[in-house]
Amino acid sequence: MKSGLFGFLFAMWVLIIIGGGILVTILGPISIFGFGELDLFITSVIKAIVALVLVVIWIFILLKIKNWIFKKELKL
Repeated sequence: MKSGLFGFLFAMWVLIIIGGGILVTILGPISIFGFGELDLFITSVIKAIVALVLVVIWIFILLKIKNWIFKKELKL
């Protein structure tokens, strides 16, 4: 059972590091111009939406890994 738990924790940390790298290197430098005073607001909204989508994807991946580990451990 411990190896499954450690595998899940390892996968979780890998996803955190990959997600942080994506947000900092790809999403961070994005800027939108052409909307006047709303440039910063629109850019922030787009970045927030992309970050939330990544969080949902990460949670979905972790749920799949958790289910796979428990099925393997319980041999269902």
